[in-house]
Order: sequence, then C-alpha cells, then structure tokens
Amino acid sequence: MIVIGFAVIGAIYGGLTARKRKGNRKDVAQYAAGFGLAFMIVGMFLTVIIDRVAS
Repeated sequence: MIVIGFAVIGAIYGGLTARKRKGNRKDVAQYAAGFGLAFMIVGMFLTVIIDRVAS
C-alpha cells in the first residue's frame, strides 16, 4: 500500500509541476509518469526498510 500511495502522490506532484511550468498535456503526462515511477521506487525502498526493521 505504501508503494501505491507514493506512486499516486508522485504522479499528482509531477502533473502539478508540469502545469506550473506551462507544459501542454503531453508534458503533464510525461512528468506525472516520471515522478510517479520515481516516488514508487522510493516507496519500495521504504517498504523494504520498514519490513526489515519490524521483523
């Protein structure tokens, strides 16, 4: 669940960043995908760290 949450937050953040920089729809989609993937990777590492520490 952490991974999905981070991916959604990253996609929203990327879309807002592209819109703030006056990007068109393709720019917004690309930023959303890129930030979503980056945040998802961070969420995966965070999940592994939490799992290792908790057990």
